Amino acid sequence: MTVNLVLIIAIGVTFACGVTLLLERSLTRIVVGTLLLGNAVNLIFIVASGAPGRAPIVDESDPSPMSDPLPQAMVLTAIVITLGVAAFLLAMAYRSWQLQGHDEVQDDVEDRLIMRLADLDEASQSYEDTRGGEPDEEGTDTEEVQR
Repeated sequence: MTVNLVLIIAIGVTFACGVTLLLERSLTRIVVGTLLLGNAVNLIFIVASGAPGRAPIVDESDPSPMSDPLPQAMVLTAIVITLGVAAFLLAMAYRSWQLQGHDEVQDDVEDRLIMRLADLDEASQSYEDTRGGEPDEEGTDTEEVQR
């Protein structure tokens, strides 16, 4: 079985572009990145399925090798799933555009707190101490509160 090198390079470039776009802050770029990743995975399925052959349902007496129908069915299912995810992400991007006037993803408050604590090189309140005890909802150990 020979693998088409051009197809492998196309898969790599598509996958790299999809990951790069997925890490962006704009929801429209995230949607495009998701679509590119879905297409790259579909191409991987097709390449991994092996060499093309004759249709698996036609004439069983022909000794030539048949193609495997399972990867083709998986690609068809993956196309439908990618379409559904893309429709959901497009609806989210449109709603974000309606409410905020832009489609940029904002930082989470907890992410900012963790980044600030990392800059200060401190542990958060909910960090589990090595002395034992389990943190409660406020982040303090129940043993320390009882003392």
